Amino acid sequence: MNPKDLPQEALAQTLLEQVRAIAQGPLAAQVQDIDKGLYPREVLQALAAAGAMSAHLPAPHGHGSYALALKAMAEVSRVCGATGFMMWCQAVCGLYMERSGNPALMGTPLALHSSGARLGGTALSNPMKSYAQIESLLLKATPVEGGYMVNGTLPWVSNLGPDHYCGAIAAVVDKGEPVGRELMFLMRCDAAGLEMRECPSFSGMEGTGTYALALKDCFVPHDEVIADPAKPTIARIRAAFVMLQCGMALGVTQGAIDSMWAVEGQLGHVNQFLDDRPDALQAELDALEQRVMKLAETPFDPSVEFFIDVLDARAHGAELSLRAAQSALLHQGARGYLLTSEVQRRVRESHFVAIVTPAIKHLRKEMARLSAEVLPA
Repeated sequence: MNPKDLPQEALAQTLLEQVRAIAQGPLAAQVQDIDKGLYPREVLQALAAAGAMSAHLPAPHGHGSYALALKAMAEVSRVCGATGFMMWCQAVCGLYMERSGNPALMGTPLALHSSGARLGGTALSNPMKSYAQIESLLLKATPVEGGYMVNGTLPWVSNLGPDHYCGAIAAVVDKGEPVGRELMFLMRCDAAGLEMRECPSFSGMEGTGTYALALKDCFVPHDEVIADPAKPTIARIRAAFVMLQCGMALGVTQGAIDSMWAVEGQLGHVNQFLDDRPDALQAELDALEQRVMKLAETPFDPSVEFFIDVLDARAHGAELSLRAAQSALLHQGARGYLLTSEVQRRVRESHFVAIVTPAIKHLRKEMARLSAEVLPA
């Protein structure tokens, strides 16, 4: 029987079993090296080939299931938060291409992306902060014959390499002045006029292929335009964009809880006096997962109330991962303080879950703003 002929539930189970085998096998063997700077290209491509980073996309590229994509990301993040983050980068880049309505991006390029033959990231940290009035757009796009000429610098963009690409947004300008709309486009790392620059060393997540990008008269043809204007597309996909990040939080939290149980037999007699015990954290995590899976049933719900719920679930996931990682360190004691400890690494990964765009403060700011819009005066 062709695997594609299996019922949807069996297909999903097969995908998760393949993801678990990759995560607990080749990925687990490289976790320390990834934390120090190894980009796990082969692991990412194996995960993509299994369908883990396109599960949210509609057929023929995926299963049309955001719940399945979240579960796959959580399985990987349970072992390595950095790789889980890169899965999110690849997944949302596929989302941009699929939702672009541009045949030049939705055909062979999306098929290659879904299979892992091509890899990509997202440069939407700055635009998301711009839309939340936290900072200004850093890229500027000038219309020219056949497309746009883009200039500017972005400080940190992840899941990149010399043959990668990413979704990006630039303010459209005419004679240097803004015209009141933004351009969303696919930015190729090998494009003329684009320079990839090494970033300063981070405290963790070093193997995520993160670079600063400097664009000097970088030409973007119409074939690589995702949305023009960008805001209507961003409004349609913003909930899905944020929701997919919950897979990282769920996985990092579960990994921390696993580390607590690993020492329960030896240290449970004294760990019982700590707050945030593994059984209590597991119950909270299970409840959050159920909530996220319910949200995943309608990822493109356009209501403000739905988006607030997604933001709140994302914030809860970040806060829970911080608490769980901190508690895992306390449960493990000195062994968790070793630099090579998975607990020490997971503490740093939880910090990343809390500060990656949208960070906890960004999430709370947006929830306050949106709540003021929908609540009666």
